[in-house]
Amino acid sequence: MHYLDNAATTRVLPEAAEAAVHAMCEEFGNPSSLHRMGLEASHLLEDSRRTVASALGCLPEEVYFTACGTESTNISLRGAAHLNRHKKGRIITTEIEHAATVNTAKQLAADGFDVVFLAPDATGHITPEVLSEALTEDTILLSCQLVNNEIGTVQPVEQLGKLLKAKAPKALFHIDAVQGLCRVRLTPKKWNCDLMSVSGHKIGAPKGIGALYVKKGLRLPPLTFGGGQERGMRPGTEAVPNIAAFAKACEIRMAHFDEDYAHVLELADYLKQQVAAELPDAVINGEGDIPHVVNLSMPGCKSEVMLHVLEGDEVYISSGSACSKGKQSGVLKALGLPKARTDSALRVSFAPFNTKKDVDAFVAAVKKGAKMFRR
Repeated sequence: MHYLDNAATTRVLPEAAEAAVHAMCEEFGNPSSLHRMGLEASHLLEDSRRTVASALGCLPEEVYFTACGTESTNISLRGAAHLNRHKKGRIITTEIEHAATVNTAKQLAADGFDVVFLAPDATGHITPEVLSEALTEDTILLSCQLVNNEIGTVQPVEQLGKLLKAKAPKALFHIDAVQGLCRVRLTPKKWNCDLMSVSGHKIGAPKGIGALYVKKGLRLPPLTFGGGQERGMRPGTEAVPNIAAFAKACEIRMAHFDEDYAHVLELADYLKQQVAAELPDAVINGEGDIPHVVNLSMPGCKSEVMLHVLEGDEVYISSGSACSKGKQSGVLKALGLPKARTDSALRVSFAPFNTKKDVDAFVAAVKKGAKMFRR
């Protein structure tokens, strides 16, 4: 098997799975209980919070555990909007965001907020100039990705955050760092970031666990109400096994950050070399700033059909965001690419466990698929 769809989800690290099993079977108390078993679970929860906070570049008390990146983003956008519910000011996001941001922003627009979607330049970046034109005194929120999940561009969040605070000091800055965690060193304070979403299953933790960074001193209203867990921000008994697994994945990936990056960079370079040599019709989409995501098109070869050809050779990739479920990529469309490019897009996304054999298998399978299309 050759799994190259790591931007969709990753294989759970054995150490993370072990951490989850230990929490399920040994330290399984409710962390809100006052007896010894509850206290042990509470200590495990807070130890995990400190580990995740280190990966996020923030204080432990600024980390709130959620179910996923989508929930973290919803808490951020809807919470920021609720704080300004009487003002109904401007919310700025971009045309190339994940569906969690785009669809929440559209709902807020339906609720009466002035929502603006910024267009990227031809390389997939949001420029400070474009943001500057959209900023108004009544801007209440800017939300953008750190790393794009389809083309791997890294947004200039430090410049964007500085500009936002200069022109709209009271506005909040939310960063979707789901694809950036353990791939880019996170420094929310340096970026003037108030809120930041991350997810565990992108780095080797199980599905069903995410986190939200909330700048110290900022208090958002919760989306749900209950027993007051996570300081009332996200009530409900904490999923300690998933949290412990998330912390273990953060610990491992951050300990190997530099060597992981170098390895993935070597794989991405090798992929581009092999594509140039073996697939002369292929075109790279976007200018990925990190090597973990490479997006390319084989004009004349429909993505959906090509994916099935690759699957027949046990090569697993995607045509874009897993959440889009095969729909035309809004990201590639926003770049102004012709339909022939967007309809034939293939996204390869690497993890540290991938090898050159995976790349060779992908190139060979695409080459075989292209011959079938021409026939």
